[in-house]
Amino acid sequence: MSSRLKEVAGVFLKLGIIGFGGPAVHIAMMEEEVVRKRQWMSREHFLDLVGATNLIPGPNSTEMTMHCGHERAGWKGLVIAGACFILPAVIITGLFAWAYARYGSLPGVAPFIYGIKPAIIAVVASVMITLGRKAWKSAALGLLGIGCIIASFAGINEIAVLFGAGFLWMLLYLLKNNRNKNLQALSPMLAVPVPAAKLFWIFLKIGAILYGSGYVLFAFLDSELVSRGILSRGQLTDAIAVGQFTPGPVFSAATFIGYQVGGLQGAVAATAGIFLPSFLFVALLNPLIPRLRRSAVMSAFLDAVNMASVAIMLAVCAGMAKDAVTDWKTLVIGLAGFAVAYFFKKINTALIVIGGALLGYGLSFI
Repeated sequence: MSSRLKEVAGVFLKLGIIGFGGPAVHIAMMEEEVVRKRQWMSREHFLDLVGATNLIPGPNSTEMTMHCGHERAGWKGLVIAGACFILPAVIITGLFAWAYARYGSLPGVAPFIYGIKPAIIAVVASVMITLGRKAWKSAALGLLGIGCIIASFAGINEIAVLFGAGFLWMLLYLLKNNRNKNLQALSPMLAVPVPAAKLFWIFLKIGAILYGSGYVLFAFLDSELVSRGILSRGQLTDAIAVGQFTPGPVFSAATFIGYQVGGLQGAVAATAGIFLPSFLFVALLNPLIPRLRRSAVMSAFLDAVNMASVAIMLAVCAGMAKDAVTDWKTLVIGLAGFAVAYFFKKINTALIVIGGALLGYGLSFI
């Protein structure tokens, strides 16, 4: 294995192990690792990749790992980065699935994440401020971002916000400039036994068409599995919990569900099905992004999508903060984590998360 592939593997295996908190957190950690620390790409290009992941189905942060891996080590880097990020979550989730199937319940985990959650929110807020400054290229684009935040809080679908912002900004660009020139620029536990093959196709379909957050995933699963008597709603709720408190992609909940429905074969089938489309989509999209940026019209589209992406992540961060900061102790942890993340940018994100966990444990005795 080349030195670049080893570097890619090391970075994303680490993120797969310590990446608690969901897509916004994962992207914040990636920005620190691949932009600030290792300078694999510019912050502007990183933002373009973030915007691109929001335009295709599948788990956004997992697709970002693949984009980053491709930037560093080509298509092999894409595969290695995605696999290394997914693997820890799949193994940990698989162990929980085994324990759940054996004992019928989940181990108590709340004491372990009390301090982690506000520390994670602090890290995300710090990185979103940095990315927001890069995305905010003009006053008008900033107003568009504020509008996207308001739309997100109003409950408008995030895909509608992303594409709406992109097409609106592109239309405004066309109206302000020569239409013909810009058109030329566009060119550059089991109720029903389910075979593993059926599970694979169910999750492949979901992975190929699913936009949005992990919560949208569970709405799909409710329709595909619960309503058909394949999975109980209680098991689906427990799968949500596992997806939230384990590191790595939330989509690893597919491993948990697959194990409950079809044992080890079911877990493998569901995991392969849910993640395979992302590898294919990123492999097709990544080479197109520099070409889109060279097009004046599509560059305007990407600028708006980038601004909207940051806005949506800020809205998600606010929602997470509402759930995570529940008393003065979590407020102290959150503020301390933000201060460290924002003013001491060279400190590793993992140390902030570990510090939050230790501080939360200590404050729990007060």
